Amino acid sequence: MGNDEKVSFRILFITQDDPFYVRLFFEEFFRIYADLAEIQGVVITRAMNKRNPLELARQMLGFYGPWGFLRTGLKYTTYKVLSVADGRLGTKRSYGLASLCKRYGVPVVHDSNINDEAFVDRIEGMRLDLIISVACSVIFKAPLIQAPRCGCINIHHGRLPRYRGMMPTFWQMVHGEKRVGICIHEMNTRIDDGRILLQQEVDIDPTDTLDSLLKRTKRMAAHIMVEAIDRIKSGNVEYRENVEKDASYFSYPTREDVKRFRQLGKRIM
Repeated sequence: MGNDEKVSFRILFITQDDPFYVRLFFEEFFRIYADLAEIQGVVITRAMNKRNPLELARQMLGFYGPWGFLRTGLKYTTYKVLSVADGRLGTKRSYGLASLCKRYGVPVVHDSNINDEAFVDRIEGMRLDLIISVACSVIFKAPLIQAPRCGCINIHHGRLPRYRGMMPTFWQMVHGEKRVGICIHEMNTRIDDGRILLQQEVDIDPTDTLDSLLKRTKRMAAHIMVEAIDRIKSGNVEYRENVEKDASYFSYPTREDVKRFRQLGKRIM
């Protein structure tokens, strides 16, 4: 991890292993970011921070239902197989996040123990300016947050403070919102609680499924992130308070929540 090239601003991403949506964010970000030498690495943690693959599978089954789970599982397996062959298929597409990073010359580390003292010591030795969380399901503790010069920021796909927590795009659709939020905020030790750096909204098309909306907003989020980084680098940052009294927190959807989603005429895929 780390880039020996001399750069004036040093960035580290921490994310999770997700070939569907997170990869789309990084595809777009790497394509448009002006100086990839600033990216010192991408740390990939476990999907949904699940230690046991069976635990992850049960959660996915409850969310997608049997048919959707089968489709998603088949697609996930296909992407995993293709990601192993990335670079040998003769195409410009990368199916895995790690292989995508490799194609752009960005170092990758697989590590879910990001709050361990040894990991934080390693981070401090990199003299980072900024850590960016993208869909990372591990809660950052104070030593990690304080390690980079400019702290840590997170990208959240819900309007804050109204939609804190997990799966905000799902919950915004459940509540009949006409637009979804894409928010970049400072990180502290509480979930989605830090001051808001940038917040934009995106229209929900009547034909949108959860899947199509996630794909579209992940790519758009890359552009908002570039703007946020530019503001931090230039010192031209105006924060807005993430007001606690206006906050709501949403957990991972239950089967009943998904049933309600479908009863409202909405589709996951």
